[in-house]
Amino acid sequence: MKALIQRVMNAKVTVNDEVISSIGQGICVFIGISNTDSKKDMEYIVRKLLSIKLFDDESEKKWKKSVSDRDFEILCVSQFTLYNTWKGNKPDFHNAMPGEKSKEFYENFLQMLKAAYKPDKVKGT
Repeated sequence: MKALIQRVMNAKVTVNDEVISSIGQGICVFIGISNTDSKKDMEYIVRKLLSIKLFDDESEKKWKKSVSDRDFEILCVSQFTLYNTWKGNKPDFHNAMPGEKSKEFYENFLQMLKAAYKPDKVKGT
């Protein structure tokens, strides 16, 4: 698994001008799932997302608090393109987990993240 993390003041995902999901301050995470990922990989990413020190503390010291320390929100977006390789000038996604299997894996990941944190603070697409 790969997780591309961005700190945000707010974030939303829209499709055809319809808001699918949104959060206030926290992190927006693009999740890439490879065809070799397992539950152990899922557990590792959940643990890292909740413990990585990305935010200032109360005295404005940099990189001292995690998203869970600050009680912020998490928006996850499934992104198979994180496992892109190139064949000449064309992208190749053979390392990404296939559609239906990755959908189930991603849903299980979201459930694990919600169980480890606060379900109302975790949003997905």
